[in-house]
Amino acid sequence: AKHFQLLKVMEGHKDSINSVRFSADGRKIVSASKDKTVRIWDVSSGKQMQICNGHGFWVYDAEFSPDGNTVVSCSGDKTIRLWDVHSGNELMRLRGHEDLVFDVSFSPNGKYIVSCSEDKLIRIWDLHLKKEIQILQGHSNGVNSTQFSPDGKMVLSASADKIIGIWDATSGKILKQLKGHSGYVRRAMFSPDGQFATIRIWHVASGRQFKMLEGHSGFVNDVKYFPDCQTIVSCSNDQTIRLWDVKSGNQIQVLEEHSNSALSVDVSSDGNTIVSGSWDNKIRIWQ
Repeated sequence: AKHFQLLKVMEGHKDSINSVRFSADGRKIVSASKDKTVRIWDVSSGKQMQICNGHGFWVYDAEFSPDGNTVVSCSGDKTIRLWDVHSGNELMRLRGHEDLVFDVSFSPNGKYIVSCSEDKLIRIWDLHLKKEIQILQGHSNGVNSTQFSPDGKMVLSASADKIIGIWDATSGKILKQLKGHSGYVRRAMFSPDGQFATIRIWHVASGRQFKMLEGHSGFVNDVKYFPDCQTIVSCSNDQTIRLWDVKSGNQIQVLEEHSNSALSVDVSSDGNTIVSGSWDNKIRIWQ
């Protein structure tokens, strides 16, 4: 892995940043904040391009559609909203969850989204029909993160019930439950090749734990794979971002420029840039 250094700091949010995500081409970033806004940023200039206003409570997550023209966001106001990247206007509002909506993700083809909530449910939505088409039920506590597998056939979830779930996206049935965490599971991610779910690394096919990555001294808030599946980046309440070698489980680098908890992290599609969001209201770019 390359050696990353802090490149720039972007400011604008009025409260802590819950989520930062790159667009597929790596040229833009979308951020979600406790200040109730979704903001779109230009990576090269570091300037804010759009501010999307409308949510009535903290925005927990936001991400770009695969084609980069739309952003989806979710909030404690129990809604999921879609926004036009170029105008910042709201395009669609989806209601169905009965509590805080913590995470939302597009399917690889951009036709569906999957969301999860404190209401213990995962919901799949058809964007053409503008309605919910599947409910995944089985967690015994709030669901903190969810995403489609790279082929769109499975859904991965992480819950406060200490369990990671792997689900069939079409039938809604649970395929596997990954048990081993001793506490609240904040985030689970498929590797880009769909074989592993992670900062414990689990083999999807067998359901067995492959590696456990140890080094953070605080709660781990987010994890991401690099595109080559060989490196993982994580962020934590210990104010650090850490890079890990997947094969050995060894720590490669520690980034220590955050002055408060690091809440979210993402990697550009070429693996050359990292973005992080923090409790100190700032977004940091690393190259």
